[in-house]
Amino acid sequence: MQTYLELKEFCKLVHLNEDVVKGMMANNALNFKEEDGKIYIEANQGTFSVVPSRNSSEPLPVDSISLAGESFVEKTIGTILNLHEKVLDAKDETLEVLQRENKFLKDALYSMQEIYDEDRKTIDALNSQLKHAQDEVEFLKRKYKMMWNKAIDNFTQNKETNKNQNTNPSEDK
Repeated sequence: MQTYLELKEFCKLVHLNEDVVKGMMANNALNFKEEDGKIYIEANQGTFSVVPSRNSSEPLPVDSISLAGESFVEKTIGTILNLHEKVLDAKDETLEVLQRENKFLKDALYSMQEIYDEDRKTIDALNSQLKHAQDEVEFLKRKYKMMWNKAIDNFTQNKETNKNQNTNPSEDK
């Protein structure tokens, strides 16, 4: 199975600039393909192509090839491990932030619930006082009406008696 890397990623991986890699592509030292205007380089063959080699007439000692390949592989693995550690650290930090935020929101929710309960009790007490005050006002209205009705009746009776007394002064004597 062939794995292709984008040109920029490949350059970062092998620590070469794009011009050098494009030159190697022009010399057919690298397998590549072009899709959607992007250049992709075959990773496995490409990594061995960038390993420094001597003149093609001089065969490389096996130890030299394995050391250069091992150095590159070690750097690549080290880079991958460092990136993985950074991702894990970022993940842990994100989890901590989310846990703190959740705790804050939970505390705020409990606080709001307590305030709501206190407000509900206050509203119930005020409703009770309002009902009592309304009952008292109704009672006072009835009492006031009865008093005025009685006062009007007394006034009317006094007026009639005064009128009767003024019209028949001889009857009283």
